[in-house]
Order: sequence, then structure tokens, then C-alpha cells
Amino acid sequence: MPAEPFSAEENAKAVAAGAQLQAVFEKIYRQRMIDVPVINPKLEVAAIGFSPWRDSYLGILVTPWFMNLMLLPTRPEQWDDLPELSEQSQAFPSGQYRFITGFEPAIGKYQMCSLFSPMFEFSDQAAALETAEVALRELLNEAHVETADIDSEQIANIWNGTEAIPQDDAELSAENLSEAEKHTILQQPTLEQKISQPLSRRELLRGALFKSGDKT
Repeated sequence: MPAEPFSAEENAKAVAAGAQLQAVFEKIYRQRMIDVPVINPKLEVAAIGFSPWRDSYLGILVTPWFMNLMLLPTRPEQWDDLPELSEQSQAFPSGQYRFITGFEPAIGKYQMCSLFSPMFEFSDQAAALETAEVALRELLNEAHVETADIDSEQIANIWNGTEAIPQDDAELSAENLSEAEKHTILQQPTLEQKISQPLSRRELLRGALFKSGDKT
């Protein structure tokens, strides 16, 4: 699906909205979060890749305590009817994603989908920015539309150890597989192994956490 054509003015407004978001969260970092234990002091606040998306602006916000997909309003009153902390399902080329409504006076209502929190696994800002760029690219990649939809709450629960890792359907029908197919499955990394690898985390939006092996 080709990207919608947007004017230079619309693109500039999206970049400006991202810059404003970054400035707001830099202030939040300095005033509210600087001594909070979940902070990774190696990281900084950064707004990544903001561009027009339908009737909003889409990008990723990196902070020392979270990385979120962000939808920003094109008008301050745009989502006034959405209660704070309410959930909305948003459709992207790669699938459906669950967003939560937030609010900051300088921005208005915005919508966010958590990718990483906290951020201790990132050794430096370059690694966090690379991850954000990959995530945004895969979000808009329709080649992955058939992979499992991302439930950010479920992912967080899996990482925190409070929810079991989903089992692949192939494991439930092993009696129907040939010996060659069984051997192929056994040679593939387990979900636990994938979760422990930084690369698979950067491939979050490909549904890597919910597959027993790569599909081609």
C-alpha cells in the first residue's frame, strides 16, 4: 500500500508536532522523572520519524523510561471526546494495535502504544534510536499484516514474568508432522530464546514474540 501523498506544509506540521512533543517530555523528564528509579540515565528524550498519518501525526517517542508509538492530534480539540486512559484500536498496514489516550496541556489529548518500558536493556541512545526506526518501519510494512496483532499489555506482562508465553499451534499438532518437519521445528529457536535476543526485540512489530520460527 503506497503512502498517502502529503504536502510539504503537512509534513512540516508533523515534524513541528514531534518537536513540541519532545520539548514537553524533556521538561517532564527534568521536573518529574529525574530521580525516579526506572530512569536509564544513558538515554535522552527524542521524537522519531513524525509524519502525517490519516487525521493525525505518527511517530515514536523515546525517553529514558519508555518507548511509545505516538499519535498526535492535528487540532488541539481533536480527541476531546476520548476519556483519559481509554483504549482505541488503530489499524496500520501491519495490523491492529491498541493505543491508550493520554493528556498534556501543551499537546492536548494524544494516543500512545507502549513498545518498551522500562528502558534498561538499551546500552546507549544510538541503540534506542535504531530500535525506534526499525519499529516504525515495520509498523507500516504491510508484508507483516498476517502476523499476530501486537498487544502491548500482553508483551509487558510476558517480559515481567506475569503471563505465560503463547504456544505455537505447530506444537499442538506434532503427531501430524513428518520427521523432516519435526526436525525443522526443533532446529528453530524457542520463543524464550528469541525474547532474550536484542534483535528479536527490535523485530517486535513483526510479531517475533509470537512465532516459533520465521515464516517465509
